[in-house]
Amino acid sequence: MTTATACREPGCTGTYEDGWCDRCGSPAPAGATSTSTGTTTPPAAAAATGRTATGTAARTPSAMLGTGIAPGLPAPGAAGADPDAVGSTRTGRTSSTRLPTAALGSARTAASGSRATRRLGTSSTRLRRARLGAGLTTVPPAPVDDPLQAVMTDPQVPERKRFCAACGEPVGRGRDGVPARTQGFCPSCGARFDFDPRLTPGTLVGGQYEVAGCLAHGGMGWIYLARDRNVSGRWVVLKGLLNSGDPDAVAAAISERQFLARVEHPLIVEIYNFVQHEGDGYTVMEFVGGRSLKELLTDRREAAGHVDPLPVDQALAFVLEVLPAFQYLHDVGLLYCDFKPDNVIQAGDALKLIDMGGVRRIDDEQSAIYGTVGYQAPEVPADGPSVASDVYTIGRTLATLVLDFRGNTTTYVAALPPVDETPVFARYDSFYRLLAKACAPDPSDRFGSVDEMRAQVLGVLREVVAADRGAGDPPLTSAASVLFEPPVTDQVERPLAWDELPALKVDPDDAAAGWLSGINVTDPEQRLRALADAPDDTVEVRLLRATTAIEAGRPEAVTAAVESILADDPWEWRAVWTQGLAQLAAGDAVAARASFNAVYGQVPGELAPKLALAVACELSDEPGIAEQLYATCAYADANYTAPAAFGLARLRMASLHVDGALAALDLVTPTRSSYPEARLMRARVLARSRHDLTSLAAALDSVRGVSLAPADRAGLRVDVLSSALEAVDQGTTAPGVRLDGIPATRVGLTDALESAYREQAALTEDRATRVALVDRANEVRRWTAW
Repeated sequence: MTTATACREPGCTGTYEDGWCDRCGSPAPAGATSTSTGTTTPPAAAAATGRTATGTAARTPSAMLGTGIAPGLPAPGAAGADPDAVGSTRTGRTSSTRLPTAALGSARTAASGSRATRRLGTSSTRLRRARLGAGLTTVPPAPVDDPLQAVMTDPQVPERKRFCAACGEPVGRGRDGVPARTQGFCPSCGARFDFDPRLTPGTLVGGQYEVAGCLAHGGMGWIYLARDRNVSGRWVVLKGLLNSGDPDAVAAAISERQFLARVEHPLIVEIYNFVQHEGDGYTVMEFVGGRSLKELLTDRREAAGHVDPLPVDQALAFVLEVLPAFQYLHDVGLLYCDFKPDNVIQAGDALKLIDMGGVRRIDDEQSAIYGTVGYQAPEVPADGPSVASDVYTIGRTLATLVLDFRGNTTTYVAALPPVDETPVFARYDSFYRLLAKACAPDPSDRFGSVDEMRAQVLGVLREVVAADRGAGDPPLTSAASVLFEPPVTDQVERPLAWDELPALKVDPDDAAAGWLSGINVTDPEQRLRALADAPDDTVEVRLLRATTAIEAGRPEAVTAAVESILADDPWEWRAVWTQGLAQLAAGDAVAARASFNAVYGQVPGELAPKLALAVACELSDEPGIAEQLYATCAYADANYTAPAAFGLARLRMASLHVDGALAALDLVTPTRSSYPEARLMRARVLARSRHDLTSLAAALDSVRGVSLAPADRAGLRVDVLSSALEAVDQGTTAPGVRLDGIPATRVGLTDALESAYREQAALTEDRATRVALVDRANEVRRWTAW
């Protein structure tokens, strides 16, 4: 019997088929493919990526500063040293390769991200059952046309698009009545330019590829459609590799680019061959029909008559889909370098990353660097490309899809538009923070890997979808986080305490993870003594030491552990998270607010920092921000619904927004352990805020069949019956209405209230309270005359 293995990417509901996930397209880890037995082999743990400190000047990562929904909440300073370059970096170019692997918890995300076991043997031409949007949203499919329909009837490069390939200055322009030239030499630098197609229909290239015509003009010249005579006449694309009269130079360039033929991934266009023709070199690649993301933007703009960017959820879905292709390239030591909307094709509901002309090896310091103004990271001209610069291009592409702004190459060539001038940023704060981190000017402040970014993109997509669904829709289903455990405690009457917030997951790749799993000491002082004997003073050891010190009431030990972590790694946001917990425990909600706000900026797709920030804002008299954050948590993930709903209800009741409080409590479903508390709180809200008999009857009916403590049920009956009797005394009538089976009349309500007081007294252990309740029962009792 074949058993399908569930995809291990966070939030994905697909299964592995033939080495790839049938939903998100990510490669299966070793041992996680479908098997013919009843069990599956767990994947090997991914290798951790570490960093060391250098002892250089102390600094604070700029991405730790909070922005957006909590303006004016500064991040705490973090002293420490710059991290060294890590991984397979460019020698002498550390500023472009200082990758904050700890930006998402150091190696914690490696278990769901970069894997050395990614497979290269599955054909990239197989179209998987793609479902854009990770099952959270819907993206319209793009039609796949007949390849011949894409051939240009009159292949010409418009004058406005003619630029020198060497210096970027305009060339080939008509002026003063002199017609434009399609060939010549740049007046600025003297480089030759030629905008005429070199291949014509019918030309046979490499003795194998028959040209059908021109498809487009790119940075390396014309791109042609051709038929492969040797392989069933399949359609292929020919793209100029090098224009040179030196055959030896062409041969050397082709040899250098042969590594691209070994790139094989279902989301990346396949490179078939490299050929020479009349002194020029051409890359032969798979033909991918459909529409590029740039064309989708153009189509929307032309149809609407004005700028009409993609909805945020669709843009996130596109980027989420293509990210595994980037991680694959990085895993095999390659950089894409020139990502932009032009280079992604949607065919049906599948995506392909095309245009491999700018791909280069991570350790390549000789080849030309290709990039596009408005997308290329600012450090690339001086330091060269890196994983961090690829992350930057992804962020800029995502921004372009959502903003479709012309200023991305001018005013905002290296910055994002201000939040107060960009409605989409104001509406989706997590989305803005995602872009701000991906496009940070300092490469060290960006996501440390594409997989780390992907986990946050998925979380932000959930929040955007939840926000777009509206308050009338139920919360989204629960999703596992790679960084935090789900909340396990719900508090009705008060905000969560520091130790009731979601806990950090332990990094399984930490050297002391196994040793820490054996510590089961409940007493915090004994646990601190045990941690003092740890075989290795790793980050996980110091984090546990800090949280244990909070529990033991030893703030000096917390400070020492946090400062030690940040001194080694200023990007280790888990230390700032722990610092926020300590501040919350000490009653300093304002300081905790700043810490949690900083963490939110580092992991914008995670709900745990938002829940913690909401708690801190509620405690520090920032109800507006707290309510927004609670609402985000309540609707984006069922795991967070109950604690966030109770927070919403508290805040809305404090502002006398009764309907909003009731709606929040209705979010808690019967499957939650706190459902009885939610129904009880809802009934009490009705009892204390509504004075019509129908609503009061509904309050008691709403808890019928709900398991409540006898004392709670008796207290609720007292509240409801008291309000009902007061309403009747004021002249309110409701014929036919019954409260818990009692007619809504003065006689019936008086007798029922007396009985409720006596029942409540019998359930009360405190003698003074019991006597007071009996006195109240006597006060409302109907006395009869003798």
